[in-house]
Amino acid sequence: MQNSRSNNMRQVSEINARQSSVPGYVDVENAKDERLVQLFVDSQNEEAFTELVNRYSDKVYRLAYRITGNPDDAEEVLQEVFIILIEKLNTFRQESRFSTWLYRVAANASYMFLRGGKKTRESQVSFDDYKPYNDHGVLQGVQEKDWSGIPDYKLLSHEGSQLIEKAIDELPEEYRIVFHMKDIEGMTSKEIANVLDLSLPAIKSRVLRARLFLRDKLSDYYSEWDKN
Repeated sequence: MQNSRSNNMRQVSEINARQSSVPGYVDVENAKDERLVQLFVDSQNEEAFTELVNRYSDKVYRLAYRITGNPDDAEEVLQEVFIILIEKLNTFRQESRFSTWLYRVAANASYMFLRGGKKTRESQVSFDDYKPYNDHGVLQGVQEKDWSGIPDYKLLSHEGSQLIEKAIDELPEEYRIVFHMKDIEGMTSKEIANVLDLSLPAIKSRVLRARLFLRDKLSDYYSEWDKN
């Protein structure tokens, strides 16, 4: 059995080696984004484009959903974004990471979709009406609560996840988007600033206020559980 497995692995390695030696062959699954872009722009390589779709379709959908608040609308935006890519990928100048450029395309497409349909999200709150913060971004009238004793299974339970999602959806749009990019997608503040065409201090301020808002919204639920 072990010899058979070794032979199979050796055969796979030999196949990969033969493919790599073929002129023009590119291992698209392991190629960098920028290389895939170049392949598609230069030769309309369908495998390269498909790999970009596979890498980023989920991320684009999640961002579109955060902006539109509707799964069907997010699907429409997702399709529109990749149609735009087919037509406009040659405009990517590698002045930033491809993922950053793509996020800008996705965000613009989402906002254009909302403007075109004159849709608004009704569930979000306004920070003008919700002011538990002072001028230094510190919560007022909210008791500090320690969640360190709450196990991960409770924080990440189905119920807990639903509460977190609901709280995120209630964030005003400009805060919801930066929170999603920063704390869910793991983008840097500089990348977010480039995507949204905002200053770095503005991004950091919005991330902070979004986190404070979510902490306030979720603190009562988790602190009550910790007492039981």
